[in-house]
Amino acid sequence: MAVTPREHDAVSRETPASEATAEQEISSSDARLAEYFGEAFPRILAFHDALVAEGELRGLIGPREVPRLWTRHLLNSASVVPFLPEDGTIVDLGSGAGLPGIVVAAMRPRASIVLIEPMERRCAWLTGVAALLGLDNVEVKRGRAEEFHDAFEADAVTARAVAALDKLGRWAFPLLRRGGELVVLKGRSAQDEIDAATKVLRKFGATDAQVHEAPTIPGLEATAVVTATRTR
Repeated sequence: MAVTPREHDAVSRETPASEATAEQEISSSDARLAEYFGEAFPRILAFHDALVAEGELRGLIGPREVPRLWTRHLLNSASVVPFLPEDGTIVDLGSGAGLPGIVVAAMRPRASIVLIEPMERRCAWLTGVAALLGLDNVEVKRGRAEEFHDAFEADAVTARAVAALDKLGRWAFPLLRRGGELVVLKGRSAQDEIDAATKVLRKFGATDAQVHEAPTIPGLEATAVVTATRTR
């Protein structure tokens, strides 16, 4: 049975990775942010401000998430970027509010970023925010992952809090070219998810699946990123 990626209604229910971190929220003026994001920071800041202004109103984030967008969402999303190619086609499944897809687009300007999202109102948000930030490397596609299995071949597929790896693999691997990589944000149970997804991983020859620690700024707990390469 097809399952719609990211069926939840707010980012407050989407957060992976640093579930038990004692978070100390940081402000947009924190120098560590500009240093970490580099040239992408103005766009990331504008994205942050757009989420603050409209995210809760549009049902994209919960009210408790607004004060912790940097630590829990934007930096968490950015932690996947070092594992993604500099160019080529990168697909974000169940893009929702644009986490991590919009962040990836800002930090990988030479890549073509395809945001797949089944909900019309979220597609409208993604299209609007991409235009607001001047991200001409973004294409928004409305639908479920399964609908695009024969549409194109990606160099990488990413996702954040969409589904367990066994389900996610069935959606994501058919979108990848041979040699392409699944790169997803996960939580503490990442290795357990890899173990549970053995059959799916083997089907696509992704026997190199592994968990990486993905740090961002000093003082913030590293995120878990799972990578796996499609070889057949």
